[in-house]
Amino acid sequence: MPKTLLRALVVVVVVSLVGAGAAEALKLRIGKIIIVGDGGFSPTTLPKRENAPIKLFGHAKFSTTDGSRPSPLRRLVLEFDKHGAVETRGLPVCTEAKLVATTTATARRNCSGAIVGTGFGTALVELPEQRGIKASSPLTLFNGPKVHGNPSVLGHAHLDYPAPTTYVVLIEIQKINNGRYGFKTVADFPRIANDYGSPLSGRLTIGREWMYKGERLSYANAHCADGRLQAKAEFSFKDGSFVQGTIFKPCKVRK
Repeated sequence: MPKTLLRALVVVVVVSLVGAGAAEALKLRIGKIIIVGDGGFSPTTLPKRENAPIKLFGHAKFSTTDGSRPSPLRRLVLEFDKHGAVETRGLPVCTEAKLVATTTATARRNCSGAIVGTGFGTALVELPEQRGIKASSPLTLFNGPKVHGNPSVLGHAHLDYPAPTTYVVLIEIQKINNGRYGFKTVADFPRIANDYGSPLSGRLTIGREWMYKGERLSYANAHCADGRLQAKAEFSFKDGSFVQGTIFKPCKVRK
């Protein structure tokens, strides 16, 4: 089947899933790869027009219909609702130089003031002629340097198997004007164990508050303009598989 036709069919399937599962978990399938994910924010009662502090959280799991290792994830593109904003004024900035070849504890110590998100991830590593082994790591997001004038985050993970390795990914938070969406991130995933490793699961919580010039600021902010906030996710894999879906989450207007 031509790839263009395959991708078109995938989009149709995703639209059907989204329509049937509004405000529920994201459930997608492409070939034998199955993705189950969900996310949200708190508090869910927000002002109608001005932004207020929130925390974001999300999780995803990857599996296959036959129990084999999923194809390695190459890229994750996220688009976020335009009814929000990221604030970084007065927030310390971390750099890649402070994170290279560090364990989680060292990285968090080097850039403690720049942490904006934490979580946990698990990968399956299958070396030739060896049984697959799960390798896990805490995940950390740090406020990074400006990229093209936009905020960025540095994602950090450290795996000890098959050899101690630190992964650092720079992610720009782009401003876009795409209908419902006002922000976009593109994460190019590093090759885990030279592509013998594939992500199985991950979860993240994002949010931080701090004082700056006498004002309490929040990293993530949003308002409830029309009763919902939403995000769109797009996954690309090494084997050429491509799938996307949307999560809708209700919100209430603060009275």
